[in-house]
Order: sequence, then C-alpha cells, then structure tokens
Amino acid sequence: MPSPFPTSLAVSDAITHYRQLRELTIDELAYVLSMLGHPIPADALAEMERCARPVTVDDLVAIAFVLDTTPVVLLSHIPIDMPEPEGPLATGILSDVDQTELRAWLEGRTTLDRQSRVSWWKERLACLRVRAAHHEEQLQGAYAELRGLGDLAVQEVDAPPVQRLEWRIQDGEHALNQVEVALALTEHRLDSLRDDV
Repeated sequence: MPSPFPTSLAVSDAITHYRQLRELTIDELAYVLSMLGHPIPADALAEMERCARPVTVDDLVAIAFVLDTTPVVLLSHIPIDMPEPEGPLATGILSDVDQTELRAWLEGRTTLDRQSRVSWWKERLACLRVRAAHHEEQLQGAYAELRGLGDLAVQEVDAPPVQRLEWRIQDGEHALNQVEVALALTEHRLDSLRDDV
C-alpha cells in the first residue's frame, strides 16, 4: 500500500520523473547504482517509484547522484499533475509552507519559526521588487528604441531590427507580468504570516 506521507510521495514521483528525464530505464538505474557500490535491485526501485517501498537516506543520496540532481530537489519535488495540495508539502511541516520556502529550509537557508519565515518572505519580496524594477527599465528601454526607429518601425515591420525589438518587448512584458504576479502572491503570503502572529 502506498505511503500517505507527502515526502515519500514527492520522492517516489521525483525518482520516476528524473529517471525518465535522464532517459534511463529502471534496469539501467539499478546497474549504475550497483557500479557505484550502492546496489538497489530493479524491482526494489520500481517499488520505490510506486511508493510501495521506503527510500532510505542512503538510497536518496545515491539515486540523486546518479540522476544528476540533489537530495533537496528530490525531497522538495512536486508532481506536475498534482492538484492543489490539501496538506503540507513535506511530512511534519506546516501546511502553508510553499515549495520555495521548503527548499530554502531543506538547504539550511532559513528556519520555519514565525520570525524567520517573515524575514525570509520580506527578503524574497525585496528581491522581487528589484527584479520588477529591472524588467520595467529594460522594457522602457526597448519601447524607447522602437520609438527611435520612427518610420522604419512603421514601414518595415518585418525588418530584423524591428522584429528583435518586438520580441524583446514581448519577452519583457511577459517577464514583468510574471514578476508582478509573484509580487502579489508574496505580499499576500507575508500579510498572512503577519496576521497569524
């Protein structure tokens, strides 16, 4: 029976995901692990991927190495097809810790006490504001260049310089939009944490 624990589910899906990403079969993964001195039979790996067998910390480190990733990435993995989680992303942690904060905690860049979490989200908000200002500046520069082309921009819409500017503007608008969404979500998360104090 599969484990109900979110960390076990994350790791089992991550093993499958990164194994397939590296275009390895289960037998090939088992072979490479055996060559590195940490043999795990193919049937045991298949059970790990189905979350029917626990993954030890030794297994986690060896598998992460072979799959050219890190234990933190495997532990903080969220399956692409996973619906909005109803509980915590990892076993035993608060349910409002998101994937970025979870990864920062796993990497030792933050702790999960209230004060540290507020500080971490404040830092993230400050970084996002800098990124938003940068994208805005780049976008305004591209607009100014396009205006500077004047008639060429209107008459030769398909000219390479005009096309490159239009692509820069599209990319800039998209990047700025993404950062603004991240800013709004981060401000909301920070407000929620402050309200809980």
